[in-house]
Amino acid sequence: MYLVIRVRGTTGVIQGIADTLDMLRLNRISHAVLVEENPSYEGMLQKAKDYITWGEIDAEFVAAMIAKRGRLPGNVKVTDEYVAENTDYDNIEELAKDVVESKVKLADVGIKPVFRLHPPRKGYEDIRLSVKEGGSLGYRGEEIKDLGKRML
Repeated sequence: MYLVIRVRGTTGVIQGIADTLDMLRLNRISHAVLVEENPSYEGMLQKAKDYITWGEIDAEFVAAMIAKRGRLPGNVKVTDEYVAENTDYDNIEELAKDVVESKVKLADVGIKPVFRLHPPRKGYEDIRLSVKEGGSLGYRGEEIKDLGKRML
């Protein structure tokens, strides 16, 4: 499972890349989504690599993100009580484990698929360079958790 975060804005975006960002539901800066690791999504990530950053995440981080920034329709926070009453899971940690294993999607249990994060503490690195060049864009691997924690 990948966590994908939009880093750059909409000014001057080529139409094909803008459509890809819309399909990923990344409409604003600092929005994040969870996507599966499959060739279709990996092609979309490569196409939009100049506007996003992504990497692999674990169930522990997904649970923290759902608890802190997860929302239901009506901008209501997700709680353990909601998860226990409205799903087959007892708490957010169990739900996060199955989300990472792609057994269930957030939308299937009523949680909005887009996480509206804060801008990162201490800011982004250069937003015009890739991670390999010392910037913020592109594939990060496990380092996405560090950026995600700064944005929660």
